[in-house]
Amino acid sequence: MPQSPLVTTGWLAGHLDDPALRIVDIRGHVAPPTDPLPHYFNHHDNYLTSHIPGATFIDWVHEITDPNSPHHAKIAPPERFADSMRKNGIGPSTLVVAYDDAQGMFAARLWWALNYYGHDRVSVLDGGWQKWVAEGRPVTASVPDVAPALFMPRPQLDWIRTEDDVKTLVTGHDATRRADETRQTVLIDVRTSQEYHGQASRANRYGHIPGAINVPRQTLIGPDGALLPPDELRRRFAGLGIKPDTSRVICYCNGGVSASYGVLALRTAGFADSANYDGSWKEWGNDATLPIE
Repeated sequence: MPQSPLVTTGWLAGHLDDPALRIVDIRGHVAPPTDPLPHYFNHHDNYLTSHIPGATFIDWVHEITDPNSPHHAKIAPPERFADSMRKNGIGPSTLVVAYDDAQGMFAARLWWALNYYGHDRVSVLDGGWQKWVAEGRPVTASVPDVAPALFMPRPQLDWIRTEDDVKTLVTGHDATRRADETRQTVLIDVRTSQEYHGQASRANRYGHIPGAINVPRQTLIGPDGALLPPDELRRRFAGLGIKPDTSRVICYCNGGVSASYGVLALRTAGFADSANYDGSWKEWGNDATLPIE
């Protein structure tokens, strides 16, 4: 059975000594598009100073991305991704809990990536590092000695969509169409309102993919930095005409990272038929042959 998408700080505090558990610190940040390059940073130095006991560190900027992609942040190819998981002691029976200091964005990226590569025993720490520290829970500077584990990547294509999938959808031929023709496919843009409306961009072009609905990632997060409750998420999506029993959903952002959080929110709310357009706006917005609004 798949692991629940989220775990609480209380649950994690009670399972720190579980030998089947691997806690992963994947802290980092993204600079505004108006800042000079680079825009992507890991927080490894912060990890070395203080982290949740037993946590290993994964660099979201380099370890789990494809160095050969012109659009940074695209998911690493299978063997590269597997190497990172092996080094972090993540094997078939490992329960992974990921956390960050970015309101779940990078933890969700690892959650999505592991599910995409066939490892569904993974959850995001709801509220992340900030909630853990605010509650006075234990931290350490000790880096654990982790034995490598065998990780076998098995891509699950229902978790991902490609440029061709989205292009076919936008041009009126749903690439994800299935036998049940009553279901619609909805495209969600989780970037900021400014990016959606063409006032800022991390690509050469400004705007959004035609037909996409703007649901900024920040609108899915509560005041405590945790994901909104499932009932509230369903109400918000329903207000946009998106319902678990009638909608297939594709999320995109700039490079597939925030979109992973969108998929986390959707799956938490009961949208099992939701996926990530991993190339996202950096791919679409840099291809002059593709339509934009």
